Amino acid sequence: GYIGTYVWHMADDSFGGFSAIEVLDGGTRFVALSDKAMLVSGQITRDADGRLTDLTAGPLTPLLAKNGLPLAGRRADSEGLAIGPAGTFISFENPRVARLDPETGQTHDLPTHPDFAGLPRNGALEALAIDDQGTIYTIPEETTAAAFPLYRLIGDTWDKTLTLPKSGTFLPVAADIGPDNRLYLLERDFRGLGGFASQLRRFDLTGGTETTLFTTPFARHDNLEGLSVWRDDAGQLIATLISDDNF
Repeated sequence: GYIGTYVWHMADDSFGGFSAIEVLDGGTRFVALSDKAMLVSGQITRDADGRLTDLTAGPLTPLLAKNGLPLAGRRADSEGLAIGPAGTFISFENPRVARLDPETGQTHDLPTHPDFAGLPRNGALEALAIDDQGTIYTIPEETTAAAFPLYRLIGDTWDKTLTLPKSGTFLPVAADIGPDNRLYLLERDFRGLGGFASQLRRFDLTGGTETTLFTTPFARHDNLEGLSVWRDDAGQLIATLISDDNF
């Protein structure tokens, strides 16, 4: 069921445009990523029912290139965030996946797949996830194929044997591997002035089963772009979603 909505404000010119979130430590800590290559982390306060009542966060820090300078231009269009035992990873619309060095803020590009260079300029690697084995998963927002390719980085090689079936006109914007080791996919549909609709699907990648957890009407929420699935103290699985809100 629906738990609640929290509106987050912060006095910083770089605040907003959030495209990804990871909720950590049983729902008490988070890291969020903007689509302008800014990262922010903080603490979460909740009430007895688990509803978010306060966020303390900051400052927003820029992602850096290998040379130590902030990412700029098209290389700064960050979209997906995945944090696991193997490290912190970020996907970009300028199609690539990079490892983040949390100590320096520098990003180091991972091997690429030949498909990535041909992805549409505004429909590239929106969704990124990592499992507890360190396998990285990424899904493009747009594809001309009959199903969405699910790229898995196993070692240094991207595998694309798995696909995710399309659901109407919904497009993938975020993914997460939950504590139950299943893939959760956040999708959105857009209808101009009618606003956005959002959908959350769950996939058992070993058994191939698919479940639609919810589909919202248009304009129920804003432009939800980030997803984190985590387990609370009571053992319940919670999905936290963050809106881009176009700054």
